[in-house]
Amino acid sequence: MKQRNKASIFIAWLMVILWMAFIFYMSAQPAEVSNGMSIKTTKIIIKAVNSIYPLDIETSTLQTWIGRFNHYVRKLGHVTEYFVLAILAVNAFKRSGAKTYKLWLYSFLLCFSYAVSDELHQHFVPGRGPGLIDVLRDSGGAILGMGIYRVSSVIKPARKYN
Repeated sequence: MKQRNKASIFIAWLMVILWMAFIFYMSAQPAEVSNGMSIKTTKIIIKAVNSIYPLDIETSTLQTWIGRFNHYVRKLGHVTEYFVLAILAVNAFKRSGAKTYKLWLYSFLLCFSYAVSDELHQHFVPGRGPGLIDVLRDSGGAILGMGIYRVSSVIKPARKYN
């Protein structure tokens, strides 16, 4: 195996591990802290959307908008975290030599098992707890990430020749 190939495999797996550490960190936040971070993110999203597409938001109604959308932002966070993890996992397994169905199976199993362990981890975090629905959201994000990776890997080579 070439030195460059070993380095790219190492970096690919390092990215997976670092992203898993980020997910662990986010899950380790107590409920109040986690919700506070979500509220800040929701506020940023609402203000960004408002700058592109005016929502007629006044300062007094901003809290109403945040209250209305914060739940969805929190749940979209699950999907996004595992969307990214799946892309990184597929890349790492591919660079490590996994092919065909094993590439997709191993990537999904890694994401799914990490989602389960993440929910179990939340059982020990103040104000948080495990949820089967969250595992399903995480898995859905992983499947979406794997699908995007697959589509982009088919489209990218096609663009080379055009």
